[in-house]
Amino acid sequence: MLVIVGYVVVLGAVFGGFAMAGGHLAALFQPLELLMIGGGAGGAFFVGNNAKSVKATLKALPDIFKGSKYNKALYMDLLALLFEILSKVRKEGLMSIEGDIETPDASPLFSKYPSIVHDHHLIEFMTDYLRLMVSGNMDALQIENLMDNELETHHHEGAVAAHCIAKLGDGLPAFGIVAAVMGVVHTMESVGAPPAELGMLIAHALVGTFLGILLAYGFVGPLSGLLEQKLDEASKTFQCTKITLLASLNGYAPALAVEFGRKVLYSTERPTFLELEEHVKQAKSK
Repeated sequence: MLVIVGYVVVLGAVFGGFAMAGGHLAALFQPLELLMIGGGAGGAFFVGNNAKSVKATLKALPDIFKGSKYNKALYMDLLALLFEILSKVRKEGLMSIEGDIETPDASPLFSKYPSIVHDHHLIEFMTDYLRLMVSGNMDALQIENLMDNELETHHHEGAVAAHCIAKLGDGLPAFGIVAAVMGVVHTMESVGAPPAELGMLIAHALVGTFLGILLAYGFVGPLSGLLEQKLDEASKTFQCTKITLLASLNGYAPALAVEFGRKVLYSTERPTFLELEEHVKQAKSK
């Protein structure tokens, strides 16, 4: 929603200011300039990226217009789930959760937290390391190193779309110049025409530069920053899970292990100790 609001503000400020200065908005409507800029940038996008990167970018675009799902309620569900898993391990042993982590969709424990179960990447991350804990063949340092490597890979994969969008935005001003140069060439071909007609042709050429810069810094460029922010938010759930499981592996009680995980959350979404305690009690009573 904020993306749409931002786009409206950009258009209103730029075109509204132009109109208020006495400019004619019809002069800015140049479909052929948009074709040259958009087509050139789109073609360069496909040339400069492999199929995997293109697919990742196209997949990420719809999420740009959605609000963030990483709110306090989701983090409380995540921490409550981790607390219940670790409490079960402490009371009944590691083998007691084997069935839960093998089929989390069918697990009564996991099913109480649908917002977490629907995040397949997070569930896979969590169950994989719980499975390693059950196996008992790795110590905390080995698991932490493996977690760090996986999170680094996850971050690099998630950054592909933001990187591609940033490169696309960087290229738009250059393609705007290309469109302007093409307009100047057309103007030079028309030397000898009436001054009014030449002035119109030059104005059309300059619109190409304007559109390239506007699209780059008003529309496409900001999307890369937004994607990076969304990636950071998604990574925080993995980091929270990592810290909690490692605290448990190092011998801390479930309540303390969850407190470790709570402390790594951003202050804007971090529940208080009492809020989390109350949420855990409600979840356990279901």
